[in-house]
Amino acid sequence: MVGSIKDDHWLERPKTIKRLWYGFVILLLLSVVAQLFIGGKGYFGIDGWIGFGAGFGFLACVVMVITAKILGKVLKREESFYGESDD
Repeated sequence: MVGSIKDDHWLERPKTIKRLWYGFVILLLLSVVAQLFIGGKGYFGIDGWIGFGAGFGFLACVVMVITAKILGKVLKREESFYGESDD
């Protein structure tokens, strides 16, 4: 009977993924709201704005993902690249 039950890891379940997304969004919103009550000193002017850290982090993540996609295309090799030689 155990073989008929699909053994998914808890992180692969769609319900868990949805809950994680909601949790992360709530955590992000709470951190931005907390900045209203806990004053922060900006060193460059713009970094003192409310939500700057969240926005900067998001944009940095987007740039990293796009860079990784471009590097993946540039560095990709054919399947037979490390194959046997024609000796």
